[in-house]
Order: sequence, then structure tokens, then C-alpha cells
Amino acid sequence: MAKWQNDLMLDAALGYVDDCTILTVCSAQPTTYTEAITTYKLADVVMTAGAGNGDYTLANGDVSGRKLTVVQQSAVPIDTSGTATHVALCITASSTLVYVTTCTSQSLTSGGTVTVPNWDIEIADAA
Repeated sequence: MAKWQNDLMLDAALGYVDDCTILTVCSAQPTTYTEAITTYKLADVVMTAGAGNGDYTLANGDVSGRKLTVVQQSAVPIDTSGTATHVALCITASSTLVYVTTCTSQSLTSGGTVTVPNWDIEIADAA
């Protein structure tokens, strides 16, 4: 018998991610909310929660399943100089670190800006 899941199940998981209200660019991999928004944060931008509200797009996956695209964030103010290595998504209302990914390592200088390009979180169909 083949395996199957309803797209709504995958959308629910990705819906938890699109509840995030802040994106931070970090100098190391955060493992807590405090590390993401304070300890390792070099730059941050407020995000509008909810797919289709401007900062997140929900669609079919590239190969299968579903994907959530985090839309490009341009001219994000850099608060602290350092080398960017990770991007984190957090829910500020519950002080929750939700998702962390790597980024192209680059030197950031306080007072400047950084652009975080589009990136996807994809969950494949059951196989």
C-alpha cells in the first residue's frame, strides 16, 4: 500500500513557521530565543505572520509535498558588526525560537544593511 498524507497536514507544520514575527541574522547557530535575538544577533527585521501576508508564501514543493518561502528582506539594518553564518525565525509573543538555517558567510558592519534573499522550507510527501 502506498503512503499518503493530506497537504493540510504539511501546511499546518509550515503554518507554525509562518507565525514567526522576527527574522534575525546571527553570527553563530542559536539554540535558544535569547541567543537568536540577543547573543548572536547581528541584524533583525520584523516579519508579518501568515502565509500570503507579504513575508511568507505557501505553495507546492519543488519535487513533492509543500514549501514555505521566506520572502527576500532587503536593506535590513545591521546593529552589530560580525560574520553572518545563520538566519533564525522566532515568535516574539511566546519568546520561541522556531527555525534556524545557515546562510552564506559574510562580514557585516554595524550601521550598514544586509539583504536576506528568498529561501524555502520544504516538507516532502510521505514516501
